[in-house]
Amino acid sequence: MPRNHLTGIGFGAAALWASALILAPIALALPEDADQPIHIRADNAEIDQQQGLAIYRGEVRVEQGTLRVTADEMTVEYVDQKVVRIIAKGNPAHYRQQIEAGQAEVTAHSSVIIYFTQEERLDLLGDAFLTQQGSEITGDLITYDIVAGKVDATAENDERIKMILQPAADNTTNNDSDGG
Repeated sequence: MPRNHLTGIGFGAAALWASALILAPIALALPEDADQPIHIRADNAEIDQQQGLAIYRGEVRVEQGTLRVTADEMTVEYVDQKVVRIIAKGNPAHYRQQIEAGQAEVTAHSSVIIYFTQEERLDLLGDAFLTQQGSEITGDLITYDIVAGKVDATAENDERIKMILQPAADNTTNNDSDGG
């Protein structure tokens, strides 16, 4: 099985991928997100304290700061009363989060989304799609390191990674005119 693979592309400042991102500082998620309580809504829940698992089914929604994950079914794994992993399954499951203040949200969807809360990493499995500020990437598997602002994308079989890169927005004003 041939595999197409893309590694190490920064996605925190996606509009600048083609030029400045290699030299750009590492993009971080909003620092207060990881310290916020996790709110979960669903039609039903099954909680196994011995195993450290909670399984939610039916229109599941998770919110933590600016983080939003929606799915048909979600498994939350916890250790010592701390959530360590959230596995969301859907048709598709959705993710969105504001990574930097003043920047557009990162949005994603795939058949399975695995969110590692402590590492602040997102794995998108099956028809994976990730976008920010109009730039996007698709593949069969996308691993998004939120803290490092890096993406690792893989396509299976005869498929290929697909990317759309938007040009950087020109935020400068024209100071060349005489104003007169």
